[in-house]
Amino acid sequence: MSTPQLLYADGQGNILDHPGLGMAGSAGGRWEPVEESQCIPLPPGSELFLLPGRLPVGVDDSGQFEVMEIDPANGASNVSAVAAFLAPAHTATLWSAFQTRPNAPVLPLFAYAAVGLAKERMVVTAIRVDPLPRQDPDKFPPAQRLQESGRRLLRKFRHNRLMQHLGHCAMGYGCPAARNLMLGRWEAPLPTAGACNASCLGCISSQPEGPFPVTQERIAFTPSADEVVEVAMHHFTNALDPLVSFGQGCEGEPLTQGDLLEESIRRIRARVPQGTINLNSNGSLPGVVAKLMDAGLSSIRVSVNSLIPERHQAYYQPRGWSLADAVESIRVVKAAGGHASLNLLTMPGVTDRPEEAEAISTLVQHTGLDLIQWRNLNIDPEIYLRVLGLTPPQERIGVAELIDGLRRRFPKLKHGYYNPKLPA
Repeated sequence: MSTPQLLYADGQGNILDHPGLGMAGSAGGRWEPVEESQCIPLPPGSELFLLPGRLPVGVDDSGQFEVMEIDPANGASNVSAVAAFLAPAHTATLWSAFQTRPNAPVLPLFAYAAVGLAKERMVVTAIRVDPLPRQDPDKFPPAQRLQESGRRLLRKFRHNRLMQHLGHCAMGYGCPAARNLMLGRWEAPLPTAGACNASCLGCISSQPEGPFPVTQERIAFTPSADEVVEVAMHHFTNALDPLVSFGQGCEGEPLTQGDLLEESIRRIRARVPQGTINLNSNGSLPGVVAKLMDAGLSSIRVSVNSLIPERHQAYYQPRGWSLADAVESIRVVKAAGGHASLNLLTMPGVTDRPEEAEAISTLVQHTGLDLIQWRNLNIDPEIYLRVLGLTPPQERIGVAELIDGLRRRFPKLKHGYYNPKLPA
């Protein structure tokens, strides 16, 4: 079997391959050797990160793990581990292996897949879980064309605050969903909620007391139903393969705006009887979900980090609700004839433990879940494990093997990354 070479960063930030150490990965803090058969070429659109205050870990010729403290190129001691932040539609099967130095800074809210070098190309421990090209980098035009499309749309809807907000998301933050709205295709976002009923450890838009810096601004106003409907109708009328989704990274929990969503959905549905209207949610308010289904909601995507109550509680820190409510929201959607997805925030060595796999299987059996979206959990892994009270796993299935096992056990269950456009 062939082993990729370890990659590391020198003191100047140059990424180099180690001549004598093979690649290692981490599963919930447990180091594992990596074979080339476990890897795919680094997907276009992925980013490489240096991990400050963290020493690289590789595998020597005898198969032993070695913490790299000295740069073999120059004898310097200021080396850093590296990782890959994967392009959309890819799920990591191992994270970067490293040893943290004392007083190392907290890692920002990204996922950190293991990366190495094989046959003179960079490879990562990952699988592609969704063939749809919605956010592939080669499907986006040059920046100038995007800016032109965006400016035209913003001029046309100059009085619509929601469209103006999404223009900033597209052209300021580079949000792929907002960019697709500007380009007139696929899934368009409809953020509505400035508030949330959870204090997620890894929230990307609000960290009032958390250890992580936010990566994007949360929406600072509540759009009117007129504004929501205007954006949605523009997209349904003009876009390629359109669908719209409430619940985005730039907002809180959309179910806290239940009345606004209900009115907006009824008005959209009156004009678009068959279009897909989706809700991305924590699933906290199943009674509100029932009203939205009655109004014409097509589908829900409920986000969880775990289906084990205490692990869900530790990450989401919900206020006035629990994992049982999130599961009930899935049941409500299925009972009303809708489509239900699980947005499973995935970390190797946690998500693929046997007890997690059994909890997933139980959910599928009891709810008729349609789809699992295998999204990478963006967080410093050591903080996550500490908050959940987990030590490195004694046993794990493997992320790819877990997906394969679920496919065999539940042939009708789909696996992917994106919300589907449902058949008319």
